[in-house]
Amino acid sequence: MKSLQIPDIRTVANYQPAEASIIYDRHGRVIERVFAENRTVVELEAMHELLPDAFVAAEDGRFYEHKGLDFISVMRALVVNLKSGRKSQGGSTITQQVARGLLLSPEKTYIRKFKEAILAWRIDTLLTKKEILYIYLNQIYLGEGAFGVEAASQVYFGKSASQLTLGEVALLAGLPQAPTRYSPLKHLDRARARQRYVLNRMADDGYITPDKARVAYISKLNLRAGKRGFDPVNGYYLDVVKKQATEILGRPLQEAGARIYTHLDPKLQKSATQAVVSGLRSAGVRQALRDVNSRRIPQGALVCIERSNGRVRALVGGADYFASPFNRAVQAKRPAGSIFKPFVFAAALQDGWKPLSIISDAPLSISGGKHGVWQPKNYSGTYHGDTTLKNALANSYNVAAVRLMQNVGVKRVHAMADASGITAKMPPDLSLALGTVDVSLLEITAAYGPFVNSGIYTEPSFIRRIVVEDKELWRESPMRVQAMTPRTALNMEAMLEEVVTNGTGKRAGGLPGATGGKTGTTDKNRDAWFVGFNGNYISGVWVGHDLNQTLGDKENGGRTAVPIWRDFMAEARGGSAR
Repeated sequence: MKSLQIPDIRTVANYQPAEASIIYDRHGRVIERVFAENRTVVELEAMHELLPDAFVAAEDGRFYEHKGLDFISVMRALVVNLKSGRKSQGGSTITQQVARGLLLSPEKTYIRKFKEAILAWRIDTLLTKKEILYIYLNQIYLGEGAFGVEAASQVYFGKSASQLTLGEVALLAGLPQAPTRYSPLKHLDRARARQRYVLNRMADDGYITPDKARVAYISKLNLRAGKRGFDPVNGYYLDVVKKQATEILGRPLQEAGARIYTHLDPKLQKSATQAVVSGLRSAGVRQALRDVNSRRIPQGALVCIERSNGRVRALVGGADYFASPFNRAVQAKRPAGSIFKPFVFAAALQDGWKPLSIISDAPLSISGGKHGVWQPKNYSGTYHGDTTLKNALANSYNVAAVRLMQNVGVKRVHAMADASGITAKMPPDLSLALGTVDVSLLEITAAYGPFVNSGIYTEPSFIRRIVVEDKELWRESPMRVQAMTPRTALNMEAMLEEVVTNGTGKRAGGLPGATGGKTGTTDKNRDAWFVGFNGNYISGVWVGHDLNQTLGDKENGGRTAVPIWRDFMAEARGGSAR
């Protein structure tokens, strides 16, 4: 026996195959499976009660009687082989298929068949029939990349093996003999003929009545044809989830067999994608009208976070995931521009200033530094004299913001931004008042959370929990920080509403309920930003070119980013936190 190199069957008894990791949306629906082999191991009790019987009837009618080998079937197959003059694979029992699938190569030789027979007998001696069926039904390849009945149920019917109808059970049971030839997605007529054979075998063996077989055969099959595969709409969000889950698990998702429950809202994600694509197309058209030689469509990103708990409900990192999977919502770090100003104003309020306190928006010269004299200017090129903090923020006066930071102090502004979740290294000078710090859209959107959540910053969260082998391995516990006092937050919320009511964010108006936010435009109109709130959500939008070209004259936060934000929030409005 040693010369035959018979494998050790103890690996069969300790059956632990690589399983797919499954990612779910906020409603518990599967949005992706990550795998080397698409397999989800389930107990027999978690399958349709007739599913094991169907496979036994179709593949090995005497399964419960023989000891791993069915000599009648073997002799029948041998006669067929001799008559045809070639080797075939007929006569294999379910136990032999388990031995072949787990322990042997797929080559068709008499030596391999001999090894297979010995191993099948040993397996039958070592394991119960129930244990052999459990392995077989989780291991068998059933076409379309699906291994095992649970994965096949999802691939072909979009539901669990426990939810199958009798007709669907029989269809799956007909696949092992030739999964490609009998694929219902490609050869439905052949699959139906094989289904009829299985139902007849089940009736002959007494598992079902002939009447049930007939009803099952004429029942409609709801196949998933045309609904399979990766959905690029979710691509950017899922990339973040996969990266975080891999770090939590400490091993590749392809072999982890994890259930990953996310906060993704498919409706909001679809609306976010549509709003970004439509808005970028409009910006590209405007740029082409100004410059007939321009064919550049800008890129963009959108993030939607639930304001009370930091749960990320939608994230779009670009116009087309397949064309460019670079995630501009998370990976891109761009100058913040005026969307940083609220942290300057919040630091001032925290230091005792009031929304109606007066600040000067007159010309300003600051000496020192590597550039000599610095003279900050307003976007419009005009100045407005003495004005209130509320008015200065609403209209995004640059000089007033610099003067305010000069009064409050750079360190206090740093501390406010740090507490609000800004992790980027900030310059130690007054230029920070104009947003000379590179941030990601996700980071800056989450940092607006304290303004509308009683001053509390909550770390953005994508994953609710992760389950492995029916045990909860990890559950979210996002960091929460009191970034500012509730009074400061309340005043900032009102001031940000003024931005939309009477300031640079007017295009965001018109939605039911209170709406507030802040626009931002960087040097030479290279970046257009808007971060705002309405209803249950805070959402942020960025528009720009990857190579940092200008978006064009008159393209700014209010004109370019706000319409995308408003289109999306009009769809998101009315969603409830759960």
